[in-house]
Amino acid sequence: MAETPSTTPGRALVVGATGIVGQAVAARLVAEGWETYGLSRSGSTPHPDVIPVRADLSDPEGLAAALDGVAPQLVTITAWTRMETESENIRVNGGAVRDLLAALSPAGSVDHVALMTGLKHYLGPFEAYGQGTMPDTPFREDEERLPYPNFYYAQEDELFAAAERDDFTWSVHRSHTVLGFATGNAMNMVATLCAYASLCRELGRPFVFPGSERQWNGLTDVTDADLLAGQMTWAARTPAGHDQAFNTVNGDVFRWRWLWPQIAAWFDLPWEGFVDAPRTLEASMAGMEEAWRALAAKHDLVEPELARVASWWHSDADLGREIEVVTDMNKSRAAGFSATRDSRASFFEHAQRYRDARIIP
Repeated sequence: MAETPSTTPGRALVVGATGIVGQAVAARLVAEGWETYGLSRSGSTPHPDVIPVRADLSDPEGLAAALDGVAPQLVTITAWTRMETESENIRVNGGAVRDLLAALSPAGSVDHVALMTGLKHYLGPFEAYGQGTMPDTPFREDEERLPYPNFYYAQEDELFAAAERDDFTWSVHRSHTVLGFATGNAMNMVATLCAYASLCRELGRPFVFPGSERQWNGLTDVTDADLLAGQMTWAARTPAGHDQAFNTVNGDVFRWRWLWPQIAAWFDLPWEGFVDAPRTLEASMAGMEEAWRALAAKHDLVEPELARVASWWHSDADLGREIEVVTDMNKSRAAGFSATRDSRASFFEHAQRYRDARIIP
């Protein structure tokens, strides 16, 4: 493995640098003094000190060409592509990890790879979500894999194989619903609920909880993107973080029946909780693209395309669960990563960032 330069912590590559977690990781690495490269399909950069790398993870030859000469010591993988079936998810997303690490292999520079996955490790893929026998909550890292094909398992297996081949350490970071700042992201609950609330206010509608009775009344937890970024960089530089999988949540729990009225108050909206059955965002917000364009024009917002702000399907999936989702953080704490976040404060801090950036009114 390559020797780390003495003038900085080293050179890092953030895969998925424009995403909700990638932006947070890139900003943290820059702040810590890393020479930071950010890989994305667009080739844009989330930070002026991040060096952009334009590449498509589904193009092995293009990846190899784009990464020639980058030679990072640290690689963080925070990107995935949603496909129609889990077999396609496995082919595309497992293949992306394989091809990325193969493209970096000839330089022999990599010391550590941090891979972001999520709680579908315990809940199962979308096609078998919450089915069969699942582990008891709170979810712990030593649970056996579920007996279903899962692209998270495929990504892990590709990571393990490359680590053995190229002699680097690894870490896996299993997050819950991520709260952070990004646009054009497929898994972005803060932006989605902010867009929903903004449309409700503009159209004179109440702020209706779209999810299940279990999620309205039960306990849940979430992951702040900045906390996840901190755990990924901690694992890279800390021996106790090497060759380990860690859950990654804020460390507190809450009920949506407690937080929902507070979100409504932040937008000065009347609200409704769960009544009888879920009232999904995909149904209630169908066809709202023109309403959003009009709202964006009225308030001089920077993003007129609703699909780049809100991901109804993903928030419906999280808020519509009929199962409890609570995560154990003891393994991470025992290893030395004890950071926490106040989930309520996290939500409103990111919401304010969207407002300050003129993404919501």
